[in-house]
Amino acid sequence: QVRLQESGPGLVNSSQTLSLTCTVSGVNIATKNEWHWIRQSPGKGLESIGYIRYLGNTAYNPSLKGRASISRDTSKNQFFLQLTSVSSEDTAVYYCASDGSWGQGTQVTVSS
Repeated sequence: QVRLQESGPGLVNSSQTLSLTCTVSGVNIATKNEWHWIRQSPGKGLESIGYIRYLGNTAYNPSLKGRASISRDTSKNQFFLQLTSVSSEDTAVYYCASDGSWGQGTQVTVSS
């Protein structure tokens, strides 16, 4: 059974870069699945940010206008999210997920 755990700073200054880590156990991220980042802003629904496939290729939500980057460290079985030039609109609970399994989510607040 795959387990995912998000980690990273809960507070990011406006215009800076948000960086999150998802630590995975139970499945080798280099052997199967797509590994997703998803967020939910206050009062809004879930929004896909993007994913990295087990082969290493990535895809992103066009609405983020190139600000998102997903990478991985297969030696640590972790994958990462970087979101540049953040604003208050990026305040959200951020989740990593794969194959129906989700992490518990981590709150990120962008301060101005």
